[in-house]
Amino acid sequence: MSTGGDRVPEIDRAVLEAIRDRLRTAPQIETAEIVVADGQTKLEATLTAAATPAAIDRRFLDIRWYTNGDFRIHYQEEWPDRTWCQRFDRHPNEHNDRDHLHPPPDAATPGEDRTWPSKFEAVLKLVVDSVRTRTDSLWQAVEDGE
Repeated sequence: MSTGGDRVPEIDRAVLEAIRDRLRTAPQIETAEIVVADGQTKLEATLTAAATPAAIDRRFLDIRWYTNGDFRIHYQEEWPDRTWCQRFDRHPNEHNDRDHLHPPPDAATPGEDRTWPSKFEAVLKLVVDSVRTRTDSLWQAVEDGE
């Protein structure tokens, strides 16, 4: 575990644009936009209503990718009475290895050490596959009457 110093890397806008363009072609994505909020540039992608059971108010991805290859990809569901989230991370920190996952349902810290691929395309595939698996389990729960 390493803190990596005080210098904060810059957002890699070209990677965010490439991720945005890929997500815009995904049938389960309603919107994918690069925004600046609270001084932070990030990509926000909202899942479609068709991919979201009625009991959930909103599902989204919040993606930050940095010029040094670090990233923070947060997936969240907003339910009327709770949130369900997980976060895929690559960054120096004091709680885990540089590559790690903050697991659901609350993206707890410390997370679980992982090894992520180096290319953003491969990381994005892992995240999209994880969201797809979660979608399948949500709809299975609806079918089971849960």
